[in-house]
Amino acid sequence: MIVFLADDLGYGDLACYGNPIVQTPHLDRFASQGVRMIDCHSGGTVCSPSRAALLTGRNPYRSGFFYIHNKDTFLRDEEVTVAEVLKGKGYETGFWGKWHLSTLEKDRYVHPGPGDQGFDYWMGTTLNAFDELGGPRRPKAFIKNGEPLGTVDGWYCDVIVDDAREWLANQRDKQKPFFMYVCSHEPHTPIDPPEEYSARYDNANVERLEKEIQYGRVKRPARDISDHKKDYYGTVNQLDDAFGRLMKTLEDEGLEKDTLVLFTSDNGPEAPVTVEESLGQWEDPIRDKCFGSPGVLRGMKRFPFEGGHRVPGLVRYPGVIPANTRSDVLFNGTDILPTICSLVDADVPAGRNVDGVDAFDAFLGQPVRRRDSAIWFFPHHGDTWFRMPQISMRDGNYTLIAWLPQREVGVSLDEWLATSDPDRVELYDVSVDPSQSNDIASKHPELVSSMKKEMTALWREMRDEGLASQTQAD
Repeated sequence: MIVFLADDLGYGDLACYGNPIVQTPHLDRFASQGVRMIDCHSGGTVCSPSRAALLTGRNPYRSGFFYIHNKDTFLRDEEVTVAEVLKGKGYETGFWGKWHLSTLEKDRYVHPGPGDQGFDYWMGTTLNAFDELGGPRRPKAFIKNGEPLGTVDGWYCDVIVDDAREWLANQRDKQKPFFMYVCSHEPHTPIDPPEEYSARYDNANVERLEKEIQYGRVKRPARDISDHKKDYYGTVNQLDDAFGRLMKTLEDEGLEKDTLVLFTSDNGPEAPVTVEESLGQWEDPIRDKCFGSPGVLRGMKRFPFEGGHRVPGLVRYPGVIPANTRSDVLFNGTDILPTICSLVDADVPAGRNVDGVDAFDAFLGQPVRRRDSAIWFFPHHGDTWFRMPQISMRDGNYTLIAWLPQREVGVSLDEWLATSDPDRVELYDVSVDPSQSNDIASKHPELVSSMKKEMTALWREMRDEGLASQTQAD
């Protein structure tokens, strides 16, 4: 079993999801061998929360991942991960790449790391996002199995995939089933692919096609950043090649037909900085290379709109999932753990609120029954950040979008979070309005009332559990 998680890859960034520019032949081929999920979602709208949701099956708010509320948040040892579940069923487990659930330092790791969370073998990058050594062209510092590995030359996706291939072919116990969790940094910033990749997109045709790309109705900078698009497209192309090499090793080992492989992303695509503040526009040139697209969806990374959390989802399981199919059934990042539990006949971890469900039927295009509606948060504390909402919730094809009330001057963030409930709302039918352009709340007052009631109850429950976990951790 393999889960491959890209970083900040948008719903519209792959050719098999309609991108007219980027060459992704390996992922396109992979999609043709299994199911392409049209309504696949990450468990959060930013990095760490999504990763916590994927591993635990729990909404990340429950485990304290408020993200900007407390950047020292980490995945506590008492959380039960999918790797720990699989180890209990005799699986050998491995992790590669961006952990982002605790602090990995050059000479140690702080708080529970991958080895404490169920991984027998792991190779984690010491930096969660930005490379203080100078960017993708410079050596990277890694930790392997808790010990400093030193610096390694190469690009993140190449280094981690090459190590994962070596483990798959030569290092694992071949008498055991295995679980691989491979997390690339690409196409997260800093973006700087090999010249051979960026050069493919430095031409007039790309210039013309880029003008047709949609960016979720998120404002782009007034300054000219167009020269950087070749680097973003080249990075996605490079990621596709790395994934293709991993799949080739799986095939060479004779494991292709017996291995479920899931490819997805941790959230929607990053946007260049365009935030207007009282002192004027501030810039972050490292993000000027962000040309990822949510396709027809609204919003990007951080946004609770669909573009912030609806992501590519490709799943292959030969002989079980029909080839060359598509599914428009919602699958959420929280569903990964309970779905895997069902596949290996393991119990879902007891004594905790697990929000995901066994959603394997979604891979077959069949309905999935849920106890609660799927819900996502981005807990920023005001209207300044793009004037975006903080919460979204899906019930069938309907999405309720909500804003918390503005935080008043003098009110602490903890107090505001603990006492605020969803206030202003909008309603969209994403089956006919995927760009969330037509607010239909006024036409469906009873539906809005019932959905807002459920949203408020889920928000309070998850928020209070998360705040309690923060207090216990402190």
